[in-house]
Amino acid sequence: MIVMFVLFILAAALYMTVGVKFENQKLFEYSMKIRTPKLIAMMITAYAIGSAAIVFQSIINNTIVTPCLLGMDALYTMIHTILVFILGSGSALVVNANCSFLIDLVIMGVTATIIYSYLFKKTKHNVLYVLLIGTVLTSLFSSIQSTMTRIMDPNEYDTLLTTLVASFSNVNSEIMILSITVLLIVAIALRKELYILDVLTLGKEQAINLGVDYDASIRKLLLGVTLYIAVATAMVGPLAFLGLIIANLSRQLLRTYRHTQLISGSVLFGMIILIGGQLIVEKIFVYAIPVSVFITLFGGMYFLYLLLRRRT
Repeated sequence: MIVMFVLFILAAALYMTVGVKFENQKLFEYSMKIRTPKLIAMMITAYAIGSAAIVFQSIINNTIVTPCLLGMDALYTMIHTILVFILGSGSALVVNANCSFLIDLVIMGVTATIIYSYLFKKTKHNVLYVLLIGTVLTSLFSSIQSTMTRIMDPNEYDTLLTTLVASFSNVNSEIMILSITVLLIVAIALRKELYILDVLTLGKEQAINLGVDYDASIRKLLLGVTLYIAVATAMVGPLAFLGLIIANLSRQLLRTYRHTQLISGSVLFGMIILIGGQLIVEKIFVYAIPVSVFITLFGGMYFLYLLLRRRT
């Protein structure tokens, strides 16, 4: 854990200073003004996605599934497409960052909580059924979104496209304070459930025998996971495989079942990966490719590796 924290500090320092000529004070101040919001956004995103991925995997007792693989990203793109399609890109609900963020938060939170709470209860927490239905829902949301974009005005679609691709070069810095506030409120509200997360992973029967209100705790944690993913997605856009990568790296390298350590490790891995990826995007590819492309590519390969390793 200490090693990862040191690596994060080094990565953050490298990102903030690389390419900056210190003899030019104005250039240094201008560079810090641009890079500081990006660094904060990376930290918020890593914290939200890393925490949500670990908690979600523990809830369903499976380490190869994350909320994004169950349609959360497709739901986000569909919501934004519907808003632009109905209201137009010039609407106050679309242009105003705080209004758009609150709409994402409410709709994603309510929809995902209702759908997945019902699915978990109906399938008796059968991961395969939940994953299958989540894949179908992803296709449904994507089909609705694709249909709307085909009949949408090209200028409206061009405006919409910038919000559907995850990129730290176009961070929605206006909602940072609101995002941090939401994350803190959710963390404080669910502190009791987070404390007993180690007990919840023992199974429903064992948790109930130990005095835990299992169903209520699962519903609260699921709502918290949904809000965390909504915050991260609303800030930088969809990052489908980031949670899968950092959560499994944390579990494999830390070799512990204590969720405080797993969540901390996942968050630190997320910060290191995002900062390193953004450095590559800026200094090697000169903004030609967004960081989400690398995360999707290597995340997909890592997902296949996890599936094949389990089978062997």
